Amino acid sequence: MGEINAVGHRMVHGGELFATSVIVTPEVLEQLRSLIPLAPLHNPANIMGVEAVQEILPNVPNVVVFDTAFFQSMKPEHYLYALPMEYYEKYRIRRYGFHGTSHDYISHRACEILGKEYSSTKIISCHVGNGASITAIMNGKALTTSLGFTPLEGLVMGTRCGDIDPAIVPFLMKTEGLSADEIDTIMNKRSGVL
Repeated sequence: MGEINAVGHRMVHGGELFATSVIVTPEVLEQLRSLIPLAPLHNPANIMGVEAVQEILPNVPNVVVFDTAFFQSMKPEHYLYALPMEYYEKYRIRRYGFHGTSHDYISHRACEILGKEYSSTKIISCHVGNGASITAIMNGKALTTSLGFTPLEGLVMGTRCGDIDPAIVPFLMKTEGLSADEIDTIMNKRSGVL
């Protein structure tokens, strides 16, 4: 344990608060907790990991790297939904994008292999696995991406349905008598390629 100089953590959601990786401080932890409603399946576990390491290695710095940070360069016309603006202002409902650490690595590595200048390329990167997404990158900045407010939007994935007609949700809730949590579980864990 004495050989460990720092610990890095992948944090799924940094909201609009984090556009880069940061060293964990008590203030950062508080900000991360405030983002739990945006990623209730992922961020609590990520925070638990940080706190566990802090307990075991109290004098070792922890750094959080955010999947959403790569997409903070997107312009409003690419991240805003065609919903009333009040929902963005009140709840920060917008396209955040995910798999950012992967898209960042993929695009940089492709430029290395091809001998291209990263800051002057146009790239489409594909993250394909149980979760899947596509990102357009122009001049080294994320332009737009297939994932949205949550990792459910976009491509069909291992257990996620991806894009569907939004009217299917209330239809199934009414006809099947499903709660919001039940329909969320169906779309995230019982759909897609499964």
